Amino acid sequence: MAKRMELKDLDIYYGSFLAVQGVSMVVEPRSVTAFIGPSGCGKSTVLRSLDRMLELTPGGRVEGQVLLDEQDIYASNVDPVRVRQQIGMVFQQPNPFPTMSIRDNVLAGIKLNNRKMPKSQQDEVVERSLRGSNLWNEVKDRLDAPGNGLSGGQQQRLCIARAIAIEPEVLLMDEPCSALDPISTLAIEDLIQELKENFTVVIVTHNMQQASRVSDKTGFFNIEGTGKPGHLIEFDYTEKIFTNPSLPDTERYITGQFG
Repeated sequence: MAKRMELKDLDIYYGSFLAVQGVSMVVEPRSVTAFIGPSGCGKSTVLRSLDRMLELTPGGRVEGQVLLDEQDIYASNVDPVRVRQQIGMVFQQPNPFPTMSIRDNVLAGIKLNNRKMPKSQQDEVVERSLRGSNLWNEVKDRLDAPGNGLSGGQQQRLCIARAIAIEPEVLLMDEPCSALDPISTLAIEDLIQELKENFTVVIVTHNMQQASRVSDKTGFFNIEGTGKPGHLIEFDYTEKIFTNPSLPDTERYITGQFG
């Protein structure tokens, strides 16, 4: 069940260093939200705060709120492991577990969470997840083959299958196509459009054309200079951001004048 997320006055720190300041936005359920902006402006840092992975970095902490359907995921009574079951993550480099088969890669998150299920149910999860990532027809006859024997684009779709197998409400993607060739990139972009039927999707991308193609809303992040915190400059419907942005900095970035 896709859920709404809301960021309220989010400040993100690494130790005493303020990395990102004052981010507020609403991410609607069953939509694709893209984060764009130059390197070092905090896009991936914000993304990592949305499933509490930021805390795995030494000194990483947040002030403000991240609400998942009104529940603050940083509240003292919230288990971060449970948060990461509700909010899945797909990384920049495809990272299937090298010693595991395709089948076991899909089931890895479920086994990690100690969820016991009979083989018949496991088979259903594997097929549903691989169909959901548009990979089933390519691998259904070799589920016991190593996951890292697939092509780069297939490996990334396997990682998406692994992420959706645990049935999260939100799916985060950190530059999921940056390591892929154009044909694999197109396949992932088509898949993102299908995934939003069941998930709330947030994607970080350096590719502005990709943001314009796949997202419903876009957040433009920027940074004033080295050592300064990143800021969310503008957040709006993607079509407006790319055709009629409200702020000069957004227009300058979109038109390639910096970044």
